[in-house]
Amino acid sequence: MEIKLKEITIRELTEGYQDNAEGGVRGYGGLLDIRPPYQREFVYNEKQRDAVIDTVMKKFPLNVMYWAVRDDGTYEVIDGQQRTISICQYVAGDFSYSKTGYAFYNLLEHEQKELLDYRLMVYLCSGTAREKLDWFETINIAGAELTKQELRNAVFSGPWVSDAKRYFSRNNCPAKGLASGYVSGSPIRQDYLETAIRWIANARTDEEIRKYMSDHHGDANALALWTYFQSVITWVQGTFVKKREKFMKSVNWGELYNAYKDQVYDTAQLEEKTVHLMMDDDVTNKSGIYPYLLTGDERTLSIRTFTPAMAYAAYERQQGICPRCGRHFEFEAMEADHITPWHAGGRTVADNCQMLCRDCNRRKSGK
Repeated sequence: MEIKLKEITIRELTEGYQDNAEGGVRGYGGLLDIRPPYQREFVYNEKQRDAVIDTVMKKFPLNVMYWAVRDDGTYEVIDGQQRTISICQYVAGDFSYSKTGYAFYNLLEHEQKELLDYRLMVYLCSGTAREKLDWFETINIAGAELTKQELRNAVFSGPWVSDAKRYFSRNNCPAKGLASGYVSGSPIRQDYLETAIRWIANARTDEEIRKYMSDHHGDANALALWTYFQSVITWVQGTFVKKREKFMKSVNWGELYNAYKDQVYDTAQLEEKTVHLMMDDDVTNKSGIYPYLLTGDERTLSIRTFTPAMAYAAYERQQGICPRCGRHFEFEAMEADHITPWHAGGRTVADNCQMLCRDCNRRKSGK
């Protein structure tokens, strides 16, 4: 991997500056993608923007910026986007510097020249996807404040990522309008895009997400991802007919869709069971109700455990004898268990508590 420290002037940075709104923002003679189409939308407020211009006016150094070198030799801003846009907007005459009230065109000729000759420090990074990701993660630790998905977007930048952002990465993006009740996080921080990739790739690790993005890096668009995402949400809405946003947003809907989309369910019965489980005090993880209803795995429910007092009482009542194997154990070698299993209607109450040795508890049916 090659990392170069490059000095450029504000004159060079702002050459050919264009802000095409949703079409993106470009500068540096058209070679720099300052804000790729549908990139995250937050911008500096007036005070932050003025701070950038104030730094330049006083000839103080701005923080180093980071650009990724794309395969075609052009660049994309990784860190420094808002500083870059603030400088370009000022030179373009889009706002006045509040401390003086002067816009760029109000400055004297020598003042304009001094500002345009101000030198910026930029790190250029080029190399393999793995090398660039490692480097971006390193600078992020140092304070670039990018999310993992933003780092991946930088590494795999191209038409597929740009098109994916169109669907998943704007405040008012189609994905948010469709799925805000089923997906947590913020589109502009790339949470929706990361979720969609995790779902379609059945990904549990960063490496699996990167592999999917690498495999589709050269695709002309992200229509397949968007179509899949819509299918997942449509299936969820049709299967669990009542929306409960508080509990639905943390469910891995993609994993459930991939495994159970071809099953036919009695949706009224599912809703009846959902209501029953929502009202069950022993179910401590209400979000786990949805995977439980499809998989039957009680572990997703985090069934309430017996209190230490209940366990001690059961141990004394049994005099330390495991009722299954008939052997005596110290308290620490035993585990509290439901006499009548939870799924058979047993409650997590003192009268339904027994102490089993670890081996018997592991072998007990219904666990």
